[in-house]
Amino acid sequence: MTHDALLPRAKPVNVAAELLASRDEEPVESLEEVERAWAAEIERRARRVLSGGAAGRTWAEVKDRIERRLAE
Repeated sequence: MTHDALLPRAKPVNVAAELLASRDEEPVESLEEVERAWAAEIERRARRVLSGGAAGRTWAEVKDRIERRLAE
């Protein structure tokens, strides 16, 4: 299965903006806001991994989990 089957074709920035808007009380209005928000999120996640606060999973584990969910 390819990633194309999981999400409709859309610009990644549009998908990212929609995801961020769905988490926030106020909608994201500009590409600059999206870029700043993603940079902050990446920084937060990187710090969590480096501090040992996130275990992470292998691609094989993630792929298996996705395939099981899609098969339901």
